[in-house]
Order: sequence, then structure tokens, then C-alpha cells
Amino acid sequence: MSNATTTSRPVTDAPVPDTLSTARLPRWAPAGIAVLSVALGCGVGLAAGWHSKVQWGLISALLFVLASYTVTAKVEGRRQAKDRVATSLIWVSFVLAIVPLVSLAWTTVVRGMEALDGAFLSHSMAGLANTDAGGGIYHALIGTLEQVGIATLIAAPIGLLTAIYLVEYGKGRLARAVTFFVDVMTGIPSIVAGLFILSTWVLTFDMGFSGFAGALALSILMMPVVVRSTEEMLKLVPNELREASLALGVPKWRTILKVVLPTAIGGITTGVMLAVARIAGETAPVLLLVFGNAFINNDPFTGAQSSLPLFVYEQYKVGTDASFDRAWAAALVLIAFVMILNLVARGVARWKAPKTGR
Repeated sequence: MSNATTTSRPVTDAPVPDTLSTARLPRWAPAGIAVLSVALGCGVGLAAGWHSKVQWGLISALLFVLASYTVTAKVEGRRQAKDRVATSLIWVSFVLAIVPLVSLAWTTVVRGMEALDGAFLSHSMAGLANTDAGGGIYHALIGTLEQVGIATLIAAPIGLLTAIYLVEYGKGRLARAVTFFVDVMTGIPSIVAGLFILSTWVLTFDMGFSGFAGALALSILMMPVVVRSTEEMLKLVPNELREASLALGVPKWRTILKVVLPTAIGGITTGVMLAVARIAGETAPVLLLVFGNAFINNDPFTGAQSSLPLFVYEQYKVGTDASFDRAWAAALVLIAFVMILNLVARGVARWKAPKTGR
């Protein structure tokens, strides 16, 4: 048996430092710093005699960022402090963006509920002056539903087919030209679409003012949004699904119909609803083409109509207390209309989405 020479190391009792473990702030620290910053910001605003809550909020946000960096640098080090500052700036930006939205929604709900009731939804302004109290939005609600519905029936199929062409078939000059014009249409102002329909449909063809004329202008605004959103959703469908279907001998058109579209139906539906929300609040094309009408007109192809955005504009322009109340109530109904459409879109998307469970 051979003797092995081993090298022995000195044994020490000193603990080995753990370089991966450092002091950490508790989880409630960011919330505590935020509360303290708000309190200090309000105190500074009161001491300085500032009456604007915006100034108080900006001071609080600045104190929150500075305090987050200082406390984190003291406890966790400068590297973690820089990371905490970046996170704090993101939170501050989110709050600054959401506060005006929440304020607007709250103001609309509070002011709109003063005049919103069953009579307001079931009566029109027929026989009433804009300065009189009472009246309702039934005529404007009918006009909005018909105009947005017709615009959707026109724009959604055209936008869907255009997106399918660009993703599945588009190559060469024609595809580049279609993409270029879609990009151009995305940036056109709504008044330009209204003027185009006014100069062609109303003046050239002498078809007159109607809800259908307004729907044509709204469809022009809606089409590029549908094309772009649908195009992005179709690009997200894995090519392996297409290749597997084609390998089984399925024609390309049937692969698109049975594989690609069902896979992307959730995103497509959401994109269409975003486009509907985009046009539901447009006033300029409706003002030019639908022309406004205080009476109920259920025929979108004949005669002037009204719509909710146009009704809000007309009532706000009057400037009386009663007209202001009607304007806020109509704005609340319009917001609720868009929210209901989005909820319906989410439900349809979830219902039609491919099942992933076994």
C-alpha cells in the first residue's frame, strides 16, 4: 500500500462572508415612503399657500423619488437605489397618467347622473328649445347605433380581408402600395374624411345629408385601425400551424379560414372594438354629413339624424344649466356604450378563442 502525500489546509474558525446576502428594505417600505411623501407634499403645499392640488402632487412625486433613492442607497447600496429610482419613476408616470383619466371619469359620472334617468333615455328634443329643461337623447342614441353599426359592417370585412391579403398573400408592388395607403389613412384627420364624403356623396352624387353619409366617413376612419390590428394578430399566429395544415393537403384558403382566423379571433375582435371606440366619439364628420336633428329619424338613408357626440357638442354650445346637464348625461351614456362594447368583445374573444386544455 503506497503512502499518498496530501496537502493539508489550515483549519480556521472564521466565518466565510456571504457576498450574495445584503440588507433589504421590508416590502412595505415603498408604500410607507409613498404615504410619507404625500403627507410631506401636502404639508409643503399648505405651508407655501398653494391652492392647486397639481402642485401638491408634483411635490409629492419628487419627494417620493428622492426619498426612495436616499433610503435604498443607505440600506441596500447605490446600485439597488438606481434600480429603485427607475421603478419609482415608472410608478410616478403611471399615477400622473391615470389621475386625469380617473378625474374625468368621476366628474362625468357625478355630473351625468344629475340628468340621467329613464325619461332622458326614452325621449328626444322634439318640441323643446335647447335652453329649456327636460328632453332626452333617444334620437341621438338611435343615430349613433345605426351610424356606428353601418360603419362597422363596411369597415370590418374590408379591413379583415385587406389584412389577410397583406399577411398571407401580399408580395410585390401591390402589397407595398396597400401598406403605404393604410399608413396614410391612419393619420388623416376626421374632418378630412368628412370633407371627402361631403364632396363626393353629398355634393357630386346629390345624395343629401343622412346617417349613411356619416357612416361612410366613419368607416374611412375605422378601416386602417382594423387593418393594422388584424395584421399584427395574424402575424402572431405560429407558422407551424399553417405548415401542419398545408402538409395535410388542406388548401391555403381553408387553412386561413379554419386555422389562422380562429387562432387570432380574440385579438381581431379586440382590434375591431378599438376601432369602434375610435369612431364612436367623432363629431366633425357627423356635423358635416349627418347635420343634426332634434326629431327621431329611424331611417339612416334618408334625412338628417343626430348622434351622441353631436348632441354633446350642441348642448354644450348652448351654455345653459339645463343644456350642460344634458351634455354631461349624454357623455356618460357614450362612455357606457363604449365600455359595454369592450366587455362584449372580451366575452366573444374568450368564447371563440382556441381551447388549450386537454
